[in-house]
Amino acid sequence: MPMFQPSKRDGLGFDSGGDGHVLDLETAVKDGVLGGGGVGGFGGGVGEKLDLKKMIEELNLSEVPSVFICPISLETMQDPVTLCTGQTYERSNILKWFSLGHYTCPTTMQELWDDTVTPNRTLYHLIHTWFSQKYVQMKKRSEDAQGRASELIDTLKKVKGQARIQALKELQQVVAAHSTARKAVVDEGGVALLSSLLGPFTSYAVGSEAIAIIVNLSLNSESKMNLMQPAKVSSIIDILNEGSIETKVNCIQLIEILMEEKDFRAEIVSSHCLLVALMRLVRDKRHPNGHLPGLGLLKLICIHKQVRSLIVSVGAIPQLVELLSGLNPECLEIGLFILDVLSSVTEGRQALRDCPNTIPSMVKLLMRISESCTKYALSILLSICKLSPVECSLIAVDGGLAAKLLLVIQSGCSPVLKQQAAELLKLCSLNYSDTIFISKCKLTRTMQ
Repeated sequence: MPMFQPSKRDGLGFDSGGDGHVLDLETAVKDGVLGGGGVGGFGGGVGEKLDLKKMIEELNLSEVPSVFICPISLETMQDPVTLCTGQTYERSNILKWFSLGHYTCPTTMQELWDDTVTPNRTLYHLIHTWFSQKYVQMKKRSEDAQGRASELIDTLKKVKGQARIQALKELQQVVAAHSTARKAVVDEGGVALLSSLLGPFTSYAVGSEAIAIIVNLSLNSESKMNLMQPAKVSSIIDILNEGSIETKVNCIQLIEILMEEKDFRAEIVSSHCLLVALMRLVRDKRHPNGHLPGLGLLKLICIHKQVRSLIVSVGAIPQLVELLSGLNPECLEIGLFILDVLSSVTEGRQALRDCPNTIPSMVKLLMRISESCTKYALSILLSICKLSPVECSLIAVDGGLAAKLLLVIQSGCSPVLKQQAAELLKLCSLNYSDTIFISKCKLTRTMQ
């Protein structure tokens, strides 16, 4: 039988008096070890009908009593067995330990005088009952949530004004917490109802709550096509411009969901207001949690060639270049990707060339963060140096580009990257004599 010292963190109301107690089911139930209150007490027949593995997986609890945890895997035991030392483990884990040639107790490291494993049925029943109670409670809450979601959908069909806003707020909370409620909303036509609330006369209060619900639902193609109507997209963009950071992120998520539809058209996101809103979001230093969603959507949008010139026209390039130094690595990589894609259009290359910080920033990023960042920075430099070979190459070399390119060539980067570095190095060298260019490289020995 396992011996344990209870802790308040475990939620086990069991006073051992300082000494280990043999864990038995009757004492555990009497002293409240099972916890969690009631589904009619232990033994009502419900627990035994439920599959322990299924309950553990569906509940996915972050905290369970420590006595339920296998010391080897640190996961809840489903088939606990006890060794001669009194320590209990999950059967599969301890048998694997033995199969590796260990004949000791993993916890105490005592040599085993008997390698028999004894099923700990008392602990198994305790674990099963504890999880059964939690599982039944969860199911009851889910059923209640499902019913409440259905009621709220009916309410939304009838009410307006403040009553509608209150119903939307409550439905958003229920949907966010329960998968059964989300299913109920979809099954009862709630998506169409919520979509109908978005339009040219939608108030911010109604629209923001409706969008917060919709992004939690599974949308079929018909629902997505309905939301892609120009009036609804315009409403979503207006709410994105006005909303709190949470609402902005919800709007971005909804637009991304719509962009996944196979019949999505680039015209839907060819919106000056949308692009300005995204740039405002990624520049907002008060809410850094909005940078990644904003950049992520901008990345998806710039993949569509017909939108790239519009992105350049809203001043995205100088703004992104200025932001690079303050972004975390994940956001930085996305920002460089966007700039690289925009360099594929003439307006983008010109904007990159005309931004005074482009070349110094790109040179600095070579061989600094990741190979992807190096790839994008190198591609951008190559684009603008080809556009203005003399002017840009001189600035880049004076900023230390030649030495960085040599590092790329000698590194373990991909052959394509090395080839690009060699091409840019050759382009830059055309403006110098051999002696001067070697001195600019600051790697004379390597060159020789």
